Amino acid sequence: MTATLTLDLANRLIAGVFAHGAAHGFKPLSAVVLDAGGHVKAFQRQDGASMLRFEIASGKAYGALAVGVGSRWLGNQAKDRPHFLEGLSGVSGGRIVPVAGGVLIRTGEGALLGAIGVTGDTSDNDEAAALAAISAEGLVADAG
Repeated sequence: MTATLTLDLANRLIAGVFAHGAAHGFKPLSAVVLDAGGHVKAFQRQDGASMLRFEIASGKAYGALAVGVGSRWLGNQAKDRPHFLEGLSGVSGGRIVPVAGGVLIRTGEGALLGAIGVTGDTSDNDEAAALAAISAEGLVADAG
């Protein structure tokens, strides 16, 4: 498996998110794929998705990349260690969204390709769509 996050792969991941959402009756989703350096590789917002979905999706993915673990972990830290999240928010310029739906993307060998952030339904459903899309591509997900 190549350790490169191509535009084609990013778009296939987003298509997988939308397919999972459609199959399970989710609300309109938005998904962003960031490379390992936190740069946007691809973003799409389904028809009917509300505003700020790019910011929310990218905040989930960016947070996962920032701490090296899926954003579910960040959500748990927000409850257990609010001072940590306050500091993290400050140093990131408020870019981190500490709820489930930001998932790291790795190769089978463990190489970090990037992260996907999904938003639009419940955080658990957002995360489930990301996990399904990553798995469908034969990659390894870390949701935290």
